[in-house]
Amino acid sequence: MQNAKSAQRVRVVIYTDGGATPNPGLGGWAAVLISPTHNGAQREIYGAEHETTNNRMELTAAIMALRALKYPCAVDLHTDSAYMKNAFTRGWLEKWRNNGWNTSNKEPVLNRDLWEELFDLSTKHDIDWHWTKGHASDAYNNLCDALVQKAKGAHKNENSGTPKG
Repeated sequence: MQNAKSAQRVRVVIYTDGGATPNPGLGGWAAVLISPTHNGAQREIYGAEHETTNNRMELTAAIMALRALKYPCAVDLHTDSAYMKNAFTRGWLEKWRNNGWNTSNKEPVLNRDLWEELFDLSTKHDIDWHWTKGHASDAYNNLCDALVQKAKGAHKNENSGTPKG
């Protein structure tokens, strides 16, 4: 939902995805940043980690996308992670912070390091969170998924011990 402040900011549309196979295991993250102001110019970013989880990769994708923005923007962030979206839109993140980073069950919030960074980055932008069904008909979500697989494949090849060159 746009407010007066976000109406003055450059609008950016971001799609993110992340995953690990197995979970935990080799993980990858990806984001596609789209600038409607610049004729729909796109930027794809992605990466991988050796031993990680699906949730860490989902969070990392959003973090890396927001880090890539050079100034405060009005962001439409699309994710297939209901967990990540709901943490912001249902107030879970605020409750965790107020509870000393504990859940309502008094358990420590997993991936606190990433949640803290994502929260800090989210305060610099006006973000509208959108959920999209993964592995369905959303072309940008599917592109992110393909980039996740590409990142994982490249990471696996780099660390396979296969001689290069």
